[in-house]
Amino acid sequence: MVQDPSKEGLLQNGRFDDHGHDSNSDLDTTEFLEQDPSAAEPKRLPANTRGRWSIRRLFAGRSRCCIGILFFVLGLWVVIGAGGTFVYKKFQEEPPYGQSPPWYPTPLGGIADTWAESYKKAAKMVSRMTLAEKVNVTTGTGWQMGLAVGTNAPAVYVGFPQLQLQDGPLGIRKADNITAFPAGITVGATWNRQLMYARGKAHAIEAHDKGVNVLLGPCVGPLGRMPAAGRNWEGFGADPYLQGIAGAETVKGIQSEGIMATIKHFVANEQEHFRQPWEWGLPHAISSNVDDRTLHELYAWPFGDAVKAGVAAVMCSYNQVNNSYGCGNSKLLNGILKDELGFQGFVMSDWLAQRSGVGTALAGLDMTMPGDGTLWANGDSLWGPHLTKAVLNGSVPLERLNDMVTRIVAAWYQLGQDDETKFPREPPNFSSWTDERMGLMAAGSPSPQELVEVNKFVNVQANHSIIAREVAAEGTVLLKNEDLLPISRQGLVDAKLRRRRDNIQRATGYRHTGKFKIGIFGEDAGPGKGPNACDDRSCNQGTLGSGWGSGAVEFPYLVTPIKALRSQLDKSSVELHEYLTNKPPKTSSDQAVLESLELCIVFVNADSGEGFAKWEDVSGDRPDLNLQKGGDDLIIDIAAKCGSGHGDVAVVIHAVGPVLVEKWIDLPNVKAVLHANLPGEESGNALADVLFGDVNPSGHLPYTIGKSLDDYGKGAQVLYRPNGVVPQQDFSEGLYIDYRYFDKFGIDPRFEFGFGLSYTTFNLSNLQVKPLKTKSPLPAPRPDPATKPPTYSADIPSESEALFPAGFRALEKYIYPYLKTVDDIVSDPYPYPDGYDTVQPLSGAGGAEGGNPDLWEPYVSVSVEVRNVGGRAGAVVPQVYLGYPAHEAVDFPVRVLRGFDKVYLRPGEKRTLEFELTRRDLSYWDVEKQNWVMVTEGKYLFEVGLSSRDLHVSGTW
Repeated sequence: MVQDPSKEGLLQNGRFDDHGHDSNSDLDTTEFLEQDPSAAEPKRLPANTRGRWSIRRLFAGRSRCCIGILFFVLGLWVVIGAGGTFVYKKFQEEPPYGQSPPWYPTPLGGIADTWAESYKKAAKMVSRMTLAEKVNVTTGTGWQMGLAVGTNAPAVYVGFPQLQLQDGPLGIRKADNITAFPAGITVGATWNRQLMYARGKAHAIEAHDKGVNVLLGPCVGPLGRMPAAGRNWEGFGADPYLQGIAGAETVKGIQSEGIMATIKHFVANEQEHFRQPWEWGLPHAISSNVDDRTLHELYAWPFGDAVKAGVAAVMCSYNQVNNSYGCGNSKLLNGILKDELGFQGFVMSDWLAQRSGVGTALAGLDMTMPGDGTLWANGDSLWGPHLTKAVLNGSVPLERLNDMVTRIVAAWYQLGQDDETKFPREPPNFSSWTDERMGLMAAGSPSPQELVEVNKFVNVQANHSIIAREVAAEGTVLLKNEDLLPISRQGLVDAKLRRRRDNIQRATGYRHTGKFKIGIFGEDAGPGKGPNACDDRSCNQGTLGSGWGSGAVEFPYLVTPIKALRSQLDKSSVELHEYLTNKPPKTSSDQAVLESLELCIVFVNADSGEGFAKWEDVSGDRPDLNLQKGGDDLIIDIAAKCGSGHGDVAVVIHAVGPVLVEKWIDLPNVKAVLHANLPGEESGNALADVLFGDVNPSGHLPYTIGKSLDDYGKGAQVLYRPNGVVPQQDFSEGLYIDYRYFDKFGIDPRFEFGFGLSYTTFNLSNLQVKPLKTKSPLPAPRPDPATKPPTYSADIPSESEALFPAGFRALEKYIYPYLKTVDDIVSDPYPYPDGYDTVQPLSGAGGAEGGNPDLWEPYVSVSVEVRNVGGRAGAVVPQVYLGYPAHEAVDFPVRVLRGFDKVYLRPGEKRTLEFELTRRDLSYWDVEKQNWVMVTEGKYLFEVGLSSRDLHVSGTW
C-alpha cells in the first residue's frame, strides 16, 4: 500500500483501522516497517537479549527509509520462502479490510448496580483530573519504564497511583520467591471448582505481597480450536463451558484478595503463527474469520462468564477478527463486550497489540500497554501526547477519554485498592529486569538515573505449595490401568506381586525373588539442567512443568519425579534403577538389568509456548501431536525389553495438550498410562501421591485425544504457511471443534473429552428433570440501567494543561502526556470511521453485567444420584451434556457440556447432585434476532455420565 500524502491522517503505518479509516498518527510507514521481529507480548525478550538481532545493529545509523526498504524486501523474501510463489501473487493485493461491522459510540461504564458505588467515587476523582492526568492513567509509560512488565502513570494531584501490571496466569512472572502453580490446562483437568478458586486466591495473595495491582490472567483464549496451538496450555480446555467456569472461579479467587484480574485474550486468538505484524516476516497479523453464531457460542462464551463474575479488566488480542485488529474492532469491544455483555471494567491492549491511535480509542480500548506504539521500546506512543492532542483538536471526544479513565479508576475502587493500609503507594518489591538488589526504576531509558533497591527478595510463597500439589494431583488423568496402579512404596506386594511373578515365570521360565525391581526411564523424569535453564522456559529439557512464554514463571524449585520416587520408595524392598535419558540402555550390563525389571515407568513429554520463542521445530505452535524427543520410540523399546518383554510398563506423560498414543497404547505390557499435564513446582510429589494411591486419580481430560491430527478436522490444523499478505484463517467448521467435531462425524477418539479413570468405581442413577420456568423463545426485555453513568463537563480542557511543566526533567523514551507546543493544533473536521455517526441499537441480550439478567436465571434442574460402588474412597466428576431439540432450520451439535461437579465419596456412599441450567445454557445465538433463543418445540435431552461418551443416565424436558 502506498501512502498518499494528500490524505494525511488517514493512513496509520500502512494499515487502516477496522472500518477503512485511520485513527490519527504522526508515525510514518518506514517506522512501521522497521518493526523488530522479536516483538511479542509482555517481556518478550529480557533486557540483556533485546539487542541480539544483529541485522538491526548492522544498519544502526542508516536512514529510516533505507531500513524500511530493506525490511520490506526481507519480509517479502520470508513470505515467498515460507509460503511459496502463490503468496507473491497476492502480496500487492489489498486485503479485505473492515469485514467486522462498525459499532459506535462506546457504551459508557457505570450502568451496573454491582459497580455503582465505585463509579460514584471514580467520578469525583476523574472530575478533578487535568487532561494530562487522564492521559497518564490510560497510557503505559513504555517498555521497561517501571519495575513491572506494564505500568501506567499516576494522577498525582488527585491521589491516583501508578498501577503495576504483571504476568501471568501461572504465577508472578519475572519475580523471585513465588509459587510456580500448575498451568491452566492442569486446573481444567481437575474439574474442581473449589480448587480453581483456591489457586486464583493464592495467586492473588502473592501478587499483593509483591506489590502488583493487576494480574494478567486468567486465560480463556485460545479456546483450543487447534490441539497443536502453542498457548492452549494457559487456558483450561477445549470447551467454552469448562473454560467459562474455570475462568470465572479463577477471577473470583483473584479478586477476593483485592487484585484486579485480567481475562484474556479477546478473542479468537487461536494460534501463534502470524499472530502479530512482522513476528513472522509479514506486515500484518492473521485474521480469524468467525461467523456471528460461532463467536457467541464458542469463543466469546467464557468471557461472558468472567464479566458476570465481575472481572476488572479484559485484554484484547494481537490477531485480527474478520479483518479488523482485535484492539481496534468496534464490534467486538463496543458492541459485544461493553454493550451486550455489560462489561464495566477497562479494556487493555496486549503488549503492542494497539495498531492505531484515535481508531482504537473510538473502538473501545481504554488502556494501551506497554505504552509504546508500533515498535518496542522506542518511547513513541500512539496515545500519550498524541491522545492529548487528539482531545484538544476534537478527534477523540472528551466523553470517550473520560469514560476510559473512569473505567480504570472505578476498577481500582471496586477492588478496594484505594485503601492504603492494604495497598500502600509503593513500587513493587521486585524488578522484572534484573535479579540484582540494586537497579534502575526505568531500566529502558538511557537517561542518567540513580541506582535504587529494586529487588527486596520478599518470600510470598506461604503454604501455597499445598494448593499447587493438590491441583497437580487432581489434574492428573488416569488414561489406562490394567490392574497395575496403584503400587505401594514397597513396589507390588502380596497377592498382586505373587500373581505378576507367577505370570513371568510361566512366560519365561525365570523366577523373580528378592527385592521388587523398578526401572525409571526418560529425561522427563529428571532435573535436566534445571527448570530455569532457558529464558521464559523456552526449551524442552528435564521434566516438563510448564509451557513457555509470558505465561511462564521462574521456578523457585521443581520436585522432579525421580526425586520423589527415589525418596519415597522403600529401599529395603525395592531395587530402583534410573535411566534419565530418552536413549534406551545399550551396554550389556544395562541390558541385563532391563531384562530383569518387573516394572518399568517411562516418562515422556511434549512442549510448546508463545510464538516469540522457538525450540527445535516447535515455533510456538507444535508441528504435530507427537511426543517429542523420541518419546514414542523410547516407550516401544522399553516395552519390548522390560523383563524380556513381560515386565509391566507404566507411561507418564507431561504435555501441553493432546498427544498421539497410537504407536504403543495397545502394547500388551503397557498396563497403565497417566497424563499429568503441566504440574508446576510440586510435580514429583503430586505424581507420587497418585502412583502410591494416597490420592485416588480424579482428573478428567479437558480435551479429546484423537487417533490422528486429521481426526480433529480441517479447522484444527494450524496455518503454518501464509496464504496472503494478511493470512486468512476461516473458522468454517463453525461450532464443531474438539468433541463436537468427533460426535458430528462419528469419529471414535482414543480418549474422549471428559474421560478419566479411577481406582474405584462409580454408578450414576435416578436422573430427575424438574422445570423451574416456562420455556419462551426470547429472554425478558432488556432492563433499564440499574444506575446512570457519570457525566462530566463537555468543555475542551485548556491547552495549558497539555504543556510540559516548566523545568520538567524528562527521561528519554519514557512516555509522558505532555506536548512541547500547542501551536500546531488544528481543529479540522476529522474523518471518522464509516458508521461512526450511526448509533447502534442496544442489544436485547444486554442490560447488566454479564448480559440480560434473564439469561442467568435457572430454567431447569437436573438431579442425579451418584454412588461409590468400589472399594476405595475417591472423587467423582458427573458431567451434564445437553442435546437440543431437533430444529429444521438450525444445526445443533450432538451434545454440549452444560454442567459438572466434583464430590468425594467413601466406599458405598451416595449423594444426590443437582445441576441448574440457565436460559443461556439452553439457548443458541440467533443471527437474525441478534439474541439468545430457546427452542420451545420438541424436547431437550439431558445426559449425565463420566465423560462425553460414557453417559449413564438420561432424561428429557
